[in-house]
This record gives sequence, structure tokens and C-alpha cells, in this order.
Amino acid sequence: MENKQYDSIIIGAGPAGLTAGIYLSRAKARVLILDSGMAGGQIILTHEVANYPGFESISGYMLAMNMKKQAEKHGCEIKTNAQIIEYDLQAPLKQIKLSNGESYTAKTVILATGGRSRKIGAIKEDDFAGRGISYCATCDGDFFQDREIIVIGGGNSALEEAVSLTKYASKVTIVHMLDQWQAFASAVDEMKENPKIDYLMNSKIVEFVGQDNLAHVIIEEVATGKRYAKKIDGVFIFIGYVPNTEEIKGLVELNQYGEIIVDAHFKTNLEGVYAAGDSIVKRYRQITTAVSDGTQAALNVLEYIKQ
Repeated sequence: MENKQYDSIIIGAGPAGLTAGIYLSRAKARVLILDSGMAGGQIILTHEVANYPGFESISGYMLAMNMKKQAEKHGCEIKTNAQIIEYDLQAPLKQIKLSNGESYTAKTVILATGGRSRKIGAIKEDDFAGRGISYCATCDGDFFQDREIIVIGGGNSALEEAVSLTKYASKVTIVHMLDQWQAFASAVDEMKENPKIDYLMNSKIVEFVGQDNLAHVIIEEVATGKRYAKKIDGVFIFIGYVPNTEEIKGLVELNQYGEIIVDAHFKTNLEGVYAAGDSIVKRYRQITTAVSDGTQAALNVLEYIKQ
């Protein structure tokens, strides 16, 4: 099939990739965005976004579609459900091949593959994502004002977020499947000193139950296998984060967690290859930080193309 050439190919149509596409296409660069699923990334699973500037409240899906329409309006070509089978990122002219036989080349590539929160694998976990289950306290904490919630996890993130969520929730119960914490002693002490927090050790949630929204969970005691139901308004899961970098492992430099290593200009170890968004090494993962990454990566790509 005919090979099509672009100034930049962006891998991933989440907030970082779409923002990069908007900036590049507005500068009259020829841009192709490829995504293995649908445009929007993780935010399409978010029922309501209330901390994105300019919108008092908007659904994650609508925010994603607005970004997509804006990118297309400025000239971005976007292909969803695109299964990449081969990357050639070493050559001056980068090449991407798809499973349908299509092939594309570009002077630059921006890896904006995003990531995903690690799931616990309980029954109906996917069904209640955004409808009682959250993986982001900053995003969704204020939706649980004066409600009882559960936090799953035993590391620093889980304990720190549990304390943070007490600003909203009337009670927070931490459910941890081990008999000891994986967090720093200071985090454990702060958690134990908070009167709104209780915890269940050697326990795990095996099923989420409800109709339109989460109503209760089934908890199993690890040692005995005994199960019981607990009524709850929401569950926050903090057991780790997984960057979507499996397909590019060995192509660009990653850290021990599989995150893409970039410099201050969002450049990877390969010439002409940049990265942005939740797949890079960073501390905070929010829609606004992804948008910022996409902006900076695009501006650096434009400078690289000019040179």
C-alpha cells in the first residue's frame, strides 16, 4: 500500500497526544495521530471532570471529544483502533506499520501512549469504574462529600490519599490484603492518627455490587476465606500505575517501572523521538499535566523540524 509521509506522527490520542496535535497542526505541520482504541484516553472513563480550567463541570467523554474535534479542525488526521505491528524509530525518517498493511513515515514521533491504574481484578470492577470506583483522589474526592468510602492499598500512595480524602468523606476504611504496611512509618503514623480512618488488614475486595452505581462490596478475609458484604458509597484504588509502554520496550529508554525517560525538552534517547503524558517519568498524572506535556513536546518538535 502507498506510504504516506508526515512531519510528525503521534502515538496516542489522549489529552497529551491531542494537545500536541492541536499545536502542531496550527503551525501547519502535517500530523497523524494513531490510537489503538478510541480517542480520549483514560478521561473517557471519567463520569465528571470538575478540575479542568474553563469548565465548572464536564463529562470526561465530552472533554475528550472536544479535544478531538479541535485537533481535526486544525488539520490533524486521526486514526483510531489502529494496531501498530512495527516501529522503526532509529532512522532519520521514522516509519510506523499497521496490521492492515498501511505504512506511515514522519520526520518526528511523539509517544503519548498514556497509562492505566493497576486494577485489583475483582468481579465487576470495570462495570463500576467512574460510577463508584475511582483511581484518582484529586479528580473525584469532592464527589464523596460526607460519604463513607474505602481505599484499597497499603503503600505510601494509598495511605497518603486516604488522609487526603478525609477532607471530604465522613469515614475512610483502608482495605489491605497483607498483614503489614508497605508505606513509610511517617505515612502510617499520620494515617493512624486520623480519627476518620479505620483499616482492615489481611482483607481484599472480591466483588463490587450495585445497579447504576456502586452500592456495596464483598470483602474476603485472606486467612480464613470468610466473605461478607459492606455497604459503601465509593472505592478508591491505589495499588500502582502501569504505563502503556509494552509495545515500545527496547525501542526507547525506559526506567525500572516502564516509564519513558525524557529530558527537559521531552526528548527521548532517540533523535527526533519525543514523549509526553502519563507514559513518561513524572510525579503527577492529571489531565492538565498531560496537556502541558503535549504542548511542550509539540513546541520542541516544531523547533526540531525547523532546524
